[in-house]
Amino acid sequence: MLSESSAAVVTATLPAVRAHGEAITGRFYQRMFDAHPELLDLFNRGNQANGQQKAALAAAVAAYAGHLTGDAGAPWGPVLDRIAHKHASLGITATQYPIVGRHLLAAVGEVLGDAVTASVAAAWDEVYWLLACELIAREARLYAGAGVPEGGPVWRDWRVTGRARETTDVVSFTLAPADGGVAPDFTPGSYVSVAVDLDGGRGRQIRQYSLSGRPGADRWRITVKRVRGTAGAPDGLVSGHLHERVAVGDTLRLSPAFGEVDATGDGGPLLLVSAGIGLTPAMAALARLADRDPSREVTLAHADRAPAAHALRHELPALQERLPNLTVHLWYEDAVGADLTGLKAEVSPGLVEPERIPVATGVSAHLCGPIPFMNAVRGDLLRRGVPADRIAYEVFGPGMLPA
Repeated sequence: MLSESSAAVVTATLPAVRAHGEAITGRFYQRMFDAHPELLDLFNRGNQANGQQKAALAAAVAAYAGHLTGDAGAPWGPVLDRIAHKHASLGITATQYPIVGRHLLAAVGEVLGDAVTASVAAAWDEVYWLLACELIAREARLYAGAGVPEGGPVWRDWRVTGRARETTDVVSFTLAPADGGVAPDFTPGSYVSVAVDLDGGRGRQIRQYSLSGRPGADRWRITVKRVRGTAGAPDGLVSGHLHERVAVGDTLRLSPAFGEVDATGDGGPLLLVSAGIGLTPAMAALARLADRDPSREVTLAHADRAPAAHALRHELPALQERLPNLTVHLWYEDAVGADLTGLKAEVSPGLVEPERIPVATGVSAHLCGPIPFMNAVRGDLLRRGVPADRIAYEVFGPGMLPA
């Protein structure tokens, strides 16, 4: 808990920190990367360039300070879990937290100037270390659960044993441990980090990809959409590298599987809602249920640009045979040429209509796709009486859905 004296100071200064949050976090990243350029390899450079990373950090710090001072809001535990899983997938260590704290508090002083008195600095230092200690403890438990020895390497070499083009912009890679060991089981909804060394001196970059194959199989699978820049944004560095440079027989460096969300829910009816490449955790969930709970009542609602853009669709007929209570609803912006051979599904043209998605009593829902899409679906589910704690979601990149 925040000390009484610090709580009073944080409450008084929180509005100023919120108002200048992105300026503070922007200065923080600049300071830290100037002093420790090696840490740049841990961060998505696209999110750094477009400002999403600094905005997400500013929001998280302010929200945590509000949580400590009794500001009403969404439960903080799930947010900490999400951050801890992401940090573990990047190999963040406890020794890096003092570096972050030093530069973050210095950035607060540089942006707010004389308003940062000794007592203000001490109060916000206390906020930071309460957050850091919570994350360090959670991350230590995650590393231990994944079999990573204390202080040991997170990364493991995996050999590409298969490569399948799913659509024009989507490729699946099948992977086996390069040391001949066993591929660990994973929970549907888990993701792995993939670390690649880019050509042209662009350094190392890390991206997270959901595991899209069958949990418990002797191979892992990731399904990667090539990110093509729009409105002046650059193309995705890592997705482009994987599409252009990685072939069967090559080696990739992967983290253990992490992720705070189980896409299969907690029993009872299950609703899986996805858009575009957000279908990957849903496919793992369907495969797990086909093995362990084939009679489960499941609804899959998926939205895509067109049938030809719908990756992994060819796997649905076999899953439907094994899951007799699986109902499939598809929305395609351009539904022309929708070949549903072997698949029983309702197909609608245009964008997804959340109010048309069936919602069973006692349903658990899992959402994955662009944030505006998930906001619309989640808002509709809440209006229809689905409790917030029964709606899980996976966000691409930094950020959270509104409470």
